[in-house]
Amino acid sequence: MKFPRCIRLDASDLNIYARAAEPGEWVVPGGFAYADCDPEGLERKARLAFHGAWLGTESFGHGTLAEVAEIDPAGFEQVIERLARHFVDNYGAPGLEAARPVARAEAEEAAALCQHKLHSLLALEREMTEDGVVERFRVIVPARAQDHAKVWEIVPDEAEDGDDG
Repeated sequence: MKFPRCIRLDASDLNIYARAAEPGEWVVPGGFAYADCDPEGLERKARLAFHGAWLGTESFGHGTLAEVAEIDPAGFEQVIERLARHFVDNYGAPGLEAARPVARAEAEEAAALCQHKLHSLLALEREMTEDGVVERFRVIVPARAQDHAKVWEIVPDEAEDGDDG
């Protein structure tokens, strides 16, 4: 299954957002965080996050770009559990049982955005309209995007584990 993963091309996210999502962290659009807000009333960094940031599902920080990546079923379920816990802890969900279906819907929506080649980049733009938050997504297919399986990968040498002998 494909799912969006935070990618950081430079250090700008560390300066733009109050908390930056970590590279490699699974992300969702996170528009739910702005359902009842007035973007103009937000502080500068929060306003920047509103206009164009993905929400990390571990740090709950923000990232400007996501990459289409492979997620295994266990990783997908972890995303759902972390989102459900976040809804309980930060948005007043009455419990995990009530939060899980909403978290699953958010995760499935994020996965549905990944119907592109692996390593394609996803950017989002968000605005508040009379009808609520509207999100638009752009896809950037870099030269390294692929339709095939990896032929090779770099594996650390066992001697690099700190064992000198």
